Amino acid sequence: MITAGLYISFALILGLLIGSFLNVCIHRIPKGLSIVTPPSSCPTCKKKISWYDNIPILSFIILRGKCRNCGEKISWRYPLVEAMSGILAALLVYKFGPTVEFAVLYTFCASLIVISMIDLQYQIIPNEISISGIILGFIYSFFNPQLPWKASLLGILVGGGILALIALIYYLLMKSEGMGGGDIKLLAMIGAFLGIGGVIFTLVVGSIVGSVIGIIMMLKDKGDSKAKIPFGPFLSLGAVGYIFFGGMLFDTYFGLLW
Repeated sequence: MITAGLYISFALILGLLIGSFLNVCIHRIPKGLSIVTPPSSCPTCKKKISWYDNIPILSFIILRGKCRNCGEKISWRYPLVEAMSGILAALLVYKFGPTVEFAVLYTFCASLIVISMIDLQYQIIPNEISISGIILGFIYSFFNPQLPWKASLLGILVGGGILALIALIYYLLMKSEGMGGGDIKLLAMIGAFLGIGGVIFTLVVGSIVGSVIGIIMMLKDKGDSKAKIPFGPFLSLGAVGYIFFGGMLFDTYFGLLW
């Protein structure tokens, strides 16, 4: 008999392995490169990375964060992404069990990891991920009794519509772009998977956390407000928070009201 502990352990290992692939996506998608070929190689010396140097987290520790061939430092992003992927997989299988819902939500969360890291480094959100995510989330809604297709469609329209309206108002007032189309499509993708409740929760949490980080950065830079802060990671954080805590917090909030 397979116990819950074994499922969680398996999900953790699987998540770590997939995290290694997510790093490939983060590195190659913004550059328009294939995520399938060629095999992983050092960005500096171009030497192919051996399998024993590509073990999630462990290889980074053994190599002390440096390429075995040229000694170039390996970014901390690599073990960080692997760890996030593994931990999320373990937490999701703990919450939902080894179900289709787990597989779909893990795919969704893995996409958010890739989006966040690309947005942090390049300040773009690739259409390949956001638009594909919208389609996948909507298709899954036809088989998801927790979020029927009408609720998913409404989440897409409201999610994308809210940020599109905010972006339009900002442009009319400031005569400059304050929010990119990538953020709009990302929130629409979140709406496809999580519905209107997820959109509202994500926007509130993302805005609060983003504002706090923005204020801290402004204070650190002595009031300089010109630096652009990508919104994608904060929206992603809000979406993941909703998966684990959103229902509970909404129930608590409305319970206090009534």
